[in-house]
Amino acid sequence: MIGKLRELYQYREMIVSLVRKDLKGRYKGSVLGFLWTFLNPLLQLLVYTMVFSVILKSGIPNYYLHLFVALVPWIFFASSLTTGAKLVLDQKNMIKKIYFPREVLPVAYTLSSFCNMLFSFLIIFLVIAVMRLGVNLPALLWLIPVMLIQLVLVLGMNLITSAVTVYIRDLEHIMGVVSMAWMYLSPVVYGIDFVPDAWHKWYLLNPMAPLVLSYRDILYYQRAPQPKHLLIAAGISLLILCIGYLVFEKLQRRFAEVL
Repeated sequence: MIGKLRELYQYREMIVSLVRKDLKGRYKGSVLGFLWTFLNPLLQLLVYTMVFSVILKSGIPNYYLHLFVALVPWIFFASSLTTGAKLVLDQKNMIKKIYFPREVLPVAYTLSSFCNMLFSFLIIFLVIAVMRLGVNLPALLWLIPVMLIQLVLVLGMNLITSAVTVYIRDLEHIMGVVSMAWMYLSPVVYGIDFVPDAWHKWYLLNPMAPLVLSYRDILYYQRAPQPKHLLIAAGISLLILCIGYLVFEKLQRRFAEVL
């Protein structure tokens, strides 16, 4: 593991180059271009707000913010289940032609998606400012560890899905269905109060559940996240990262041959 980290550090310039390339090419050719970074979560917010505030009334005050602070990090996670699954396949020509540590690809894609999420968070703070809802500055500092924990989780998921998809191409399509189901198993469009107390212990084993609750504590309730939620999320995320590293390390040996 230490040796691999050193090798990745040696290829840091390649990682930075791939991150820039992905950010520039993410919406290349579209009329609105980079604006889709902000429009995508805003349009999803509009749809879900209409459904759960007008049609299926949730009764949650300022539901748009309750949803938005969860929706933005969810989109970051969902990308690892869908587009992240094919990131190795998309670079098959480069894999066949030159040598580089294959982990560079999921690392670069994860960092690019993470940067995209940070840009989207600007809209959250804009909404908070326009609606004069205010923020708790000491609680706001907790965003740093929460985001880092999610970064670890998403990297682990990208390592797993991108490596397995090389061998099982159907996984790319399966993960779209998994992503949709996973969203409704996470407190994105609803609050934790909708989950029966007897289920909480098992419900929190979904790593996105404590993360979403932490984001919501900081930005919606304006308080520090619960330490229990952070510990659960950090433990499961580190476990997924370790599993992802082992899976990717084993499967990458035949990438060039299978691709």
